[in-house]
Amino acid sequence: MSTIVLAISDRISRRFGNLFRMFGGAWLLFLQSLRDLFTKPRYPRLVIDQLYSIGVESSALLLVTAGFSGMVMALQFGLGLEKFGGKLYVPKIVSLSIVREISPVFCSLMFAARVGAGIASEIASMVVTQQIDAIRVLGTSPIKRIVIPRMLACLIALPLLCVLGNFVGIIGAGIVGVTELGLDPTFFYQKVLETVSLVDFLTGFLKTFFFALFISLTACHFGLSVQGGTQGVGRATTLAVVISSISVLISDYFLTKLFYVLLEKP
Repeated sequence: MSTIVLAISDRISRRFGNLFRMFGGAWLLFLQSLRDLFTKPRYPRLVIDQLYSIGVESSALLLVTAGFSGMVMALQFGLGLEKFGGKLYVPKIVSLSIVREISPVFCSLMFAARVGAGIASEIASMVVTQQIDAIRVLGTSPIKRIVIPRMLACLIALPLLCVLGNFVGIIGAGIVGVTELGLDPTFFYQKVLETVSLVDFLTGFLKTFFFALFISLTACHFGLSVQGGTQGVGRATTLAVVISSISVLISDYFLTKLFYVLLEKP
């Protein structure tokens, strides 16, 4: 019995140790990236290339996610509230849900799945094939050439995509409201404009900068710390997606509370 207890406690302690090492490594990577960000040389061309790869090529996935999320929200709320005569409140409820939570969180989760996995696997493959070592031998910092361009591209691309996701989600909700719920389109979008304020928009928009930072740092950290050859690439990619997705969901609660205190609380 004592052997089983010791084995379980040892496994738990190792899991917590790995977790703390992961957060510590990501934090050190962030500090080093922040330091190198303001030193020369800079590589704007690499940032532009990553913006296309990360932002433009992810736009279709994120906009489809936002659009159909808005359509599902409108249908669910409409069918539910119709029983109580509250169908007219659908534009207000759905628009606030999309701008504050649905678009930022859902788009960030899809972003973590596509971009986080791509960054982690790409960097891990470079580590396994010793390309990172070659960059160091040439006297160039892999942080400046590999990490910073991807981090900056995520910080630019994800907020912009989530803003577009807000519009696409509300348009999708409006289509369902008009075609399925019988609402007047002018009434629907007038209520949206009356309901959504600048504070509501900023509450969702500012979250995406933190989400982008968590996703890019997590992916870069697991990519750079890969071990075990090609099998390690798969593990690093899986861990990057899982940890970044969990980070988005956990941080969403605390960021919501923080922005309520800073932006809304009288």
